[in-house]
Amino acid sequence: MTVELVAVERRIWSGSASFVLARTTVGEIGVLPGHESTLAQLEEAGVVRIDGTDGTSTTLAVHGGFLSITPETVTVLAEYAEVSDEIDVSRARSALDKADTSEPAGAAAAARANARLRAAGAAE
Repeated sequence: MTVELVAVERRIWSGSASFVLARTTVGEIGVLPGHESTLAQLEEAGVVRIDGTDGTSTTLAVHGGFLSITPETVTVLAEYAEVSDEIDVSRARSALDKADTSEPAGAAAAARANARLRAAGAAE
């Protein structure tokens, strides 16, 4: 199936994939070729994994957006996304430590930092 992951500022991933895993506001969804057409809102701070047909796997921290699925295509339209190898783990940990989770903005910042750490494989 053809997969495109596009953030507001750039196209991040485009190609042929055998599987996509994403977390929506109603739960986690795994997509294989031939999946039923679906439109879903992505979790505000989550992780998306794309398994390419070439055997590679790409993990991304994705913040907000939508997932559009047809039997032949998957399109992820994200507000912001980062590929795991682009994530500055120390900066994400610092943001998590500084986040005041007693306030809504702080809780959102903590969720984004946690998603970045999970995508980078550095979550504790």
